[in-house]
Amino acid sequence: MMVSFEGSRALTADPLEPYSRSRMPRRWKMFLVIALVCLLADQASKVWARDTLPVHPAGCEVPEDIVARRCFSRSVPVIDGYWEWHLSFNPGASFSLFRGQAGARVVLSALAIAAIGGMAWMVRKAREDQHALIWALGLVTGGALGNAIDRIRFGVVTDFVHWHWKSHDWPVFNVADVTLLIGVGLMFVDILGEARRKRERNVEPKARAA
Repeated sequence: MMVSFEGSRALTADPLEPYSRSRMPRRWKMFLVIALVCLLADQASKVWARDTLPVHPAGCEVPEDIVARRCFSRSVPVIDGYWEWHLSFNPGASFSLFRGQAGARVVLSALAIAAIGGMAWMVRKAREDQHALIWALGLVTGGALGNAIDRIRFGVVTDFVHWHWKSHDWPVFNVADVTLLIGVGLMFVDILGEARRKRERNVEPKARAA
C-alpha cells in the first residue's frame, strides 16, 4: 500500500509543535512574575498599614479622615532615631513628589498607565539575555501598578515607611516606591552593560584586522 509523502509527514509530525511555537517567551514570563510579586507585596503591605498602624482618635475612617485632617497618624518606632512606621497618604507621586498639586490624581494616573505600556513595549523589544533590563521593567511595572491602584481607588497613595537621621527626614514611602527606585537603577546597569558590549564588538574586528 502506497502512502503519500504528505500523509507520512502529517503522521510523524509532533502534534504539540503548534503549541510549542506559540509558547510565551521566557522574558515575558520573567517580567510578569516579577511585576506580580512586586504588586502583591506592595498591596499587602499597604493593607497592613491601613488596618494596623495607630491613628488618633481611634475609630477614624482611613484614609478619608486622615486626608481631611480630622485625625492623625501615630508613629511606631522600629529602630529608635532612624526608622518608624508612620501612616501617611500622598496625593502626589513617589516619595511625596507633587503633593497637593491640583489635578495630580488624573495626570499621575495617566502617566502610570502610559509608563506601563512603555514597559511592555520594551519587554517586547528586549533580548532574552537582558536579565537586568527584564528585572528593571518588572520592578518598575509592579511599582507603577501598585501606586496607580491606590490613586484610582482612594485618590491618594498609602505611604508608611519613615526614615530619618539627626535633622534629616526622608519623605515617607512605600514598597512600590522602593521597587521603582531599584528598577530605574537596574535600567542604568543595563544601559552601561549594553554600551560595554557595543565597545567590545567594535574592538574585535579591529583586533582581527591587526
